[in-house]
Amino acid sequence: MTLRQLACFATVARLGSVKAAARELGISEPAVSAAVGALRGELDDQLYLREGHGLVLTAQGRRLASLATEIGALAGRATTALDERDHGERLLHIAVTGCVEEHIIGPLLSAFSERTPDVLANVEVAGAASFAELLDRRRADITLGPRPGLAEAPDLITAPFLRYRMVIVAPPSHRLAGVDAIPPAALAGERWLVGSEGADTASPAGQYFTRVRIEPSDVRVFPSDAAALSGVAAGEGVMLALWHATAVELRAGSIVRLAVRGMPLVDLWYASTLPDGHCLTGASALRRFAATPEATQAIAAPRRGVPASIVRAPVHATLWHSVARG
Repeated sequence: MTLRQLACFATVARLGSVKAAARELGISEPAVSAAVGALRGELDDQLYLREGHGLVLTAQGRRLASLATEIGALAGRATTALDERDHGERLLHIAVTGCVEEHIIGPLLSAFSERTPDVLANVEVAGAASFAELLDRRRADITLGPRPGLAEAPDLITAPFLRYRMVIVAPPSHRLAGVDAIPPAALAGERWLVGSEGADTASPAGQYFTRVRIEPSDVRVFPSDAAALSGVAAGEGVMLALWHATAVELRAGSIVRLAVRGMPLVDLWYASTLPDGHCLTGASALRRFAATPEATQAIAAPRRGVPASIVRAPVHATLWHSVARG
């Protein structure tokens, strides 16, 4: 197997679509299908199956998607480390949760790159529970997402950078659409659709289930929030979703917001680093920038994509470059 094949499969797994993967990678759909087909043949496994409007990874597919992400990150880190020596640029390792990677990091880094043109950033998805360890062991220069456990690393500098709201959405035909003051217990028997962070206790969905004391028996994991949201629009279940990420679908009427008691959920995401003087200048600069009105406006603006000049590698552990080289 090759890095190209692994990058193709990791992108398909994340986006839930060969078409979307081809568009992101800038290659043809047959080329993506051929790369995935080669892996299927070599591993003697389908890797994913179509279900409804999305893809469901097999057990082997889930393992390969995780490994492909790690391999892509290592390959990207090697490339940029060598490139950094040649050009004198600063390499910034950023760890984020899946939700932040999908909805926040693109516009945030696009805006940051306009201020700091000499920083390369390697973005890797990690569980929030590992943030403190990643920073303490210098495997990440900055984390974006939930606040790290300060009991594990009390010297960390954490700055709230985004107050976000989560709502429960459903297809317009849902039996509870239009009903007021829905008790959370009324949703216990629903099929819940979740994105790449899944529904374990550290994920937003898992934390919500624990908070309202429900134990859904039917939870379907999709490669991304976007894929899960498409499943909601297709009538496949309900979803706990970022409010601002559902705005287009809500306005179009393809989904509706359920009036569940206690919603919307309001929480904060944090930018966290080691203390100034012990972290890269670029990390402290990004921590401070993330809390500015300029950053908030960039995150909240309609998604227009990220300038191609700052994208360095089509893998899930995304490499960003702040300026194009001549």
